[in-house]
Amino acid sequence: MAESVYEGMFLLDSNRYARDAAEVTGQIPKIIQEAGGELLVSRLWEERRLAYPIKGHRKGTYWLTYFRLDGPRLSEVKRKCTLSGTILRALFIKIDPRIVDAVVEHAKTGQPLRTTAEGEAEEKPETKPLAEAEAAPVAEAEAAD
Repeated sequence: MAESVYEGMFLLDSNRYARDAAEVTGQIPKIIQEAGGELLVSRLWEERRLAYPIKGHRKGTYWLTYFRLDGPRLSEVKRKCTLSGTILRALFIKIDPRIVDAVVEHAKTGQPLRTTAEGEAEEKPETKPLAEAEAAPVAEAEAAD
């Protein structure tokens, strides 16, 4: 069977991550490789306060991965994530084969990404901070008076 590329978003225990980040995040590639997968990208997304407590935690560390895996083996990865003490939650999404290369390259850079109407991924253009964007029309209007 053909292998697919998946995005995996892992919500990690922030306390354990703060104490030993390498050990906590090292579990993720190990789980994927034991299932016969190939890790493409693995990186920190962000740490933030949770909207509601999950397993008694009010803060979580989000870890983003992209990996190649045979479809039926994904259930094995999900099961191991559920049994892990450091992974609070995990979400997996199958990536459309047409945009795999662009999404994986984007994940390596960490830059914002948007998609076109045709579904192709493209880099998001540079934007001004909101304060600058709002100040420009006001300054132009004052100059016209």
